[in-house]
Amino acid sequence: MKSFGSKPWILPQPVLIIGTYDKDGKPNAMNAAWGGQWDMHEIIISLGSHQTTDNLALNPELTVTFATASTLVAADYVGIASGRNTPDKMEKTGWTIEKAPNVNAPLFKEFPMTLECKVKQKIEESETGYYLIAEIVNILCDERYLAEDGNPDVESMGIITYDPVHHSYIRLGETVGKAFSDGKSLK
Repeated sequence: MKSFGSKPWILPQPVLIIGTYDKDGKPNAMNAAWGGQWDMHEIIISLGSHQTTDNLALNPELTVTFATASTLVAADYVGIASGRNTPDKMEKTGWTIEKAPNVNAPLFKEFPMTLECKVKQKIEESETGYYLIAEIVNILCDERYLAEDGNPDVESMGIITYDPVHHSYIRLGETVGKAFSDGKSLK
């Protein structure tokens, strides 16, 4: 095996789009790859110092959605452009933006599933950022992406993952097994 040393190569990495409002109620979004489930009703995201962290200091509510193949270009853009110095950042995305129903944060209609969240804790906060733990208040899913059982159909969403090795995006593929079930054959 070839050794690469220590790198941030946990796979797959979600492509999270974080939505917040600034002090004037103007929507902002950023792209964050270093995040995941923290507990049953909480997520954790590693955040550097951004317009998003400025916004969360004023209003601790946010939306978190998952980038898809169809939202890739604008999702990548909000990770490149800073809300601090690009006043028309959100207009350039072309996204349809409305207020989320349960938190004071923007909802981006082009994404199939969105978590409505409230900041629960900031860990190791410094001038360079922090680890954000957020409580999931509600999950919204576009009805076009519901399976026959009425739950979100993740496979149909076209969700992408970030490849930190090659700095690319990969579309998640097909279902290949059943969790908490297939392993029973080895009992």
